[in-house]
Amino acid sequence: MRETLLEVYKGALPTVVIVMVIAISLRICYLYKNKLRFHPIKELIGLCFIVYITCLFYIVTFQDIDGAWATYNIVPFKEMFRYSIGSRLFIKNVIGNIFLFMPYGFFVSYILNEKKLFVTITLTLLLSLAIESLQLYMGRVFDIDDIILNIVGGILGNMFYRVIYNIKARFSKKEN
Repeated sequence: MRETLLEVYKGALPTVVIVMVIAISLRICYLYKNKLRFHPIKELIGLCFIVYITCLFYIVTFQDIDGAWATYNIVPFKEMFRYSIGSRLFIKNVIGNIFLFMPYGFFVSYILNEKKLFVTITLTLLLSLAIESLQLYMGRVFDIDDIILNIVGGILGNMFYRVIYNIKARFSKKEN
């Protein structure tokens, strides 16, 4: 898992830096022009979301492309159960897909200030369908199991957001 993260980091770094400079510049101009207050935590979370989306884009579009292997799996749970639990492939393909979409569930919930699971599931499903369809077009595999695992990750991200929201709400009540 560490090697995979380092590979993504090294490959995505130039794009991340360029996107961050553009995003920060545009955000500063927007705040200044509209005379809005700078909220460091909100701005940092927004920037983290942009970095996350940039890395997700890199993972989806710049790895393992080979048109000769383009195929699809529309049988739920077929691929994820072919790996031995705890094996390298299980961790990479099953756990990796879940962890890949946990930040998405969190960021979507935070940005929309949405605690309802339906919204997170819907947006995660739409993004997952778009990614899987794009992968099929690019010569990679369309896999329904990836969509299921991405949704599980989105749900866990939403739950993490709700935990943080509830902790913040409790501290806010105690201060008043």
